[in-house]
Amino acid sequence: MCDQNHFEKDRQEFESLGLVTRRQFGVMLGAGVAMMLPQVKNAVAVTEADVNVKTPDGVADCYFVHPATGAAPGVLVWPDIFGLRPAFRQMGKRLAESGYSVLVVNPFYRAKKAPTAEKGSATPFQELMPLAKGLSEMTHMSDAKAFIGWLDQQPSVAKNRKIGTQGYCMGGPIAFRTAAAVPDRVGAVASFHGGGLVTDAPNSPHLQVAKTKAHLLIAIAANDDMRAPNEKNVLKETFAKVNLPAEIEVYDGAHGWCPPDSQVYNEAQAEKAWSRLLALYGKALA
Repeated sequence: MCDQNHFEKDRQEFESLGLVTRRQFGVMLGAGVAMMLPQVKNAVAVTEADVNVKTPDGVADCYFVHPATGAAPGVLVWPDIFGLRPAFRQMGKRLAESGYSVLVVNPFYRAKKAPTAEKGSATPFQELMPLAKGLSEMTHMSDAKAFIGWLDQQPSVAKNRKIGTQGYCMGGPIAFRTAAAVPDRVGAVASFHGGGLVTDAPNSPHLQVAKTKAHLLIAIAANDDMRAPNEKNVLKETFAKVNLPAEIEVYDGAHGWCPPDSQVYNEAQAEKAWSRLLALYGKALA
């Protein structure tokens, strides 16, 4: 599960260590405002739209953005517990400008249309727990199949290229399960400060993704590593046993450092993670 309830404690700890500044916390927070991301060099023109995707459980409201011409590799983005919002639209658009057809989903569509967090990333974590608890391994797998199936119906998605998927916080394990749900289609999986990647259960997300052939990028928050220092070793050992390409690294950022509207946004570390994501997709989705 996403560990957003540690945000305030983490902010204080990381600020005292000099790893982030107060200015990096809570800057321009809210459901409709996010910090501007750096521009994409040689960005391609894109087309964007709000779309509805049919699933076995209803209709999911999503954001779809892709290069204005031609077909590009598809990417499925799973947001953190604060859901589909301007920050993730901005991130999706930036990825499309880099040459990908990107679907950013509302994982909580069964309960509520986006925006699902009233105050964006400033929404109290406790208010969102009922939404998160409404999801399960079954919904993860079912939704993954529906969303990737929808992507493959779009003319802007290259059918001869693998699809990538990336998840943030609670979206990390969902991205793992996406690869497990559609193993022949997903070629790359990225998890950024993912929560619940490793469990003691036989259906642990890390064991499920280990059965695929996807290339992996796993960016772990420093404070998550402090709380579970052996998790990175379990991931490395598990993937090494099955010869699964995996880049696993602990980043000097607090849990949630990637989205630009996050209370713990760390631009330097977020940009480092972004560059590694583009490297992953450039290799695995080529």
